[in-house]
This record gives sequence, C-alpha cells and structure tokens, in this order.
Amino acid sequence: MDNWETWLAGGLRILLITVIAFVVRLVVRRALTRLIARLNREDEKDGRRRMARGGRLVNAERRRQRSEAIGSVLRSAASVLILGTAGLMVLSQLGIQLGPLVASAGIIGVAIGFGARNLVTDVLSGMFMLLEDQYGVGDTIDAGEVTGTVLEIGLRVTTLRGENGAIWYVRNGEIKRVGNLSQGWAVAAVEVAVAPDSDVTQVRKLIATAGEEMSAVPPWDELLWEPVEVLGLESVALDSMVLKVTVRTPPTQAPPVERELRWRIKRALDTAGITQVDPPAVSLVKSTD
Repeated sequence: MDNWETWLAGGLRILLITVIAFVVRLVVRRALTRLIARLNREDEKDGRRRMARGGRLVNAERRRQRSEAIGSVLRSAASVLILGTAGLMVLSQLGIQLGPLVASAGIIGVAIGFGARNLVTDVLSGMFMLLEDQYGVGDTIDAGEVTGTVLEIGLRVTTLRGENGAIWYVRNGEIKRVGNLSQGWAVAAVEVAVAPDSDVTQVRKLIATAGEEMSAVPPWDELLWEPVEVLGLESVALDSMVLKVTVRTPPTQAPPVERELRWRIKRALDTAGITQVDPPAVSLVKSTD
C-alpha cells in the first residue's frame, strides 16, 4: 500500500511539473511574441518620423524578417530552458542521479560544439547582425567577397543577388565587415578632362548649367538631392586638365546619375566647341634603395 502511495505521489508531482512547464512555456512564448510585435510597431513609428524629417523608411519586409528571426530565437531559447529544467526535475522525481548525467551531457556538448564550431560562429554572427540591424532585406551591401542586394537573412546564411543576377549564399561567420550601400545617401562623381588651354571658367559654367537642366526634368529631379557641384581642378598635366564634379543622390542611384550627367556634360562641351581629352594615366614610380 505504501508503495502505491509513493508511486501515486511521484506521478502526481511529475504531472504537476509537466503541466506547469507547458503553461509557463506558453505564457513566455506569447509574451515574447507580443513584445516583438510592440517593438516592431515602435520601429515603424520611428521610421515614419525619420521619413518625415527627410530620412529613409525601413521597408516592411526588412522589419518583418528581423522581428520574426529574433522572436524565433528567443522563443526557442525559452522553450529549451523551461522544458530542459522540467525534464531534469522529472528525472529527479524518478530517482535518477543527475550528477553523472549532467557531466556526460557537458562532455557531449563540448564535443559537439568543437565539431560544429563553424555552425555556432555562423549562428552567433547572424543573431548579432539581426539585433544590431546592420542590414536588412532590400539593402545593397558589400560583404567583402561579394556585393549585392540582400534577398534573405537567416541565422546561418545571408542570401544576396549580385549585379550580374547570380544568387550568393554567404555564411554569416565569414562576413568580417559589411558596407551598407543603402543607408543615408550616395555621391555621384564625374571627372571631366579637357584640353589645358580651355577656359576653366567657361567649362565650370557649362557643367553647372548642364546640372541645373538635369535637375529640372524627371526622374532626375528626384535623384539629385543637391545642386551639381564643381569641386575644382583634380589634376593638371601638359596635355589635359581634369575637373571633379559631384552631386549627392539617393543610395544605390549614383551609377545612373553619373552616366546621365556625363552625357549631358559631353553634349554641353561639344556645343560650346570645347574638346574633351583622355585623362592623364596614373603612373606608378617604383623606388629603389
């Protein structure tokens, strides 16, 4: 009779531990889901305020993927912690000694961690990239080995589409530094090489006029964020002089702006009878001791 009472009491305790564990797990997962949703809404409000001040609104897909990834990691970690603790408590109720079991699990964990260190590095790097919001879906980034548009961010791999259309799968642990080309603004730079006897003042006026005409027609009126600026003489040689022209543009829009600006400057100089020449080649002088 005492045996049955002991087994019944133990079974009830195990049932109670299991029920409490699943209830706590459910409550924690729902709380994390609501917390991530609230943070996502706050990020959206902050983004709209930045947009109102002339900033750039982070796209919805980027926010969604970031919040889903972070929420998934937090929910999984909470489930492992809660259910793992409940499992140890159940084993203790069954009379199993936990000391040798925990020691064996620790040794196995170290072995698995050593064998899968690259995987652990990739996952940790992916978590910090998401938490720090280094880049998101739709951003154009320079990941060192490849430059492209972010299609998807995972905890282990970031998927990019390169300029030639190729899809690249880059392990997060292999990304040592990231250059985000889609944040803030970009600079379109054009070098104009003319003959050394050309009238510099006239050339500057022609370039400025070409920039003003370009900024007055769509779609360039939205892509030129500032007036076209002639910085001055970049270099002077016996057969040429080079003027540096810049203008601030939206992110990733510098190449098309450069091509259009270069064509308009060429047309303006040809109309005025000013001939463009080849820019001076950069010579490398090797010094010897």
